[in-house]
Amino acid sequence: MEGRRYSFPVWPVLLGSVRPRPRGVSGPAGVGPVLSWIGDERIAISAVPPVRAMARLTEQGVTHVVNCRPRAQVRWSGDLAAELAAFGPGRVAHAPMQDHGLRQRPAAWADAARFAAAVLEDEPEAGVLIHCTAGRRRSAMVAYAVLRLRGHDRARAAALVLRYRTEAMMVPAYVRSVERWLAESAGDRLA
Repeated sequence: MEGRRYSFPVWPVLLGSVRPRPRGVSGPAGVGPVLSWIGDERIAISAVPPVRAMARLTEQGVTHVVNCRPRAQVRWSGDLAAELAAFGPGRVAHAPMQDHGLRQRPAAWADAARFAAAVLEDEPEAGVLIHCTAGRRRSAMVAYAVLRLRGHDRARAAALVLRYRTEAMMVPAYVRSVERWLAESAGDRLA
């Protein structure tokens, strides 16, 4: 008996993370990713955009991208390469982080947070997309860091992320990573 051929990747379905759409029914990949714009901050958070929808991000106001997925994932899926091709190297930052719920080293994400904050400061029409795999934890952390760099206090930055990206989670260890980095950076500037 010959195995059934599927028009979609079967492994996510078998793992229960995705349900297949019937043929001919358009879905999110047809219109691009769902972006959660954070109020008037010009920051959007989303899950990883499908590679084939990358060019349509500009139609949704995205001018720059921060990719928070680990190196192995971006090599396997090609999303970082597609972002670099669509936007250009000067408009994409990579913050390669694993989502383990533990302290995140600033060496992995701080440059990307500074990049996004600088873009928003210098380019009044810019829109920065910050994404990870699901758009819930790492991207929320980097968006929080960008908001803190832009002058929002802890409570306001967290409230903005959680209000506009309802599926986001402010992982305590991630928030502490940002706050520790900000405190150390302030100390470095004062020294």
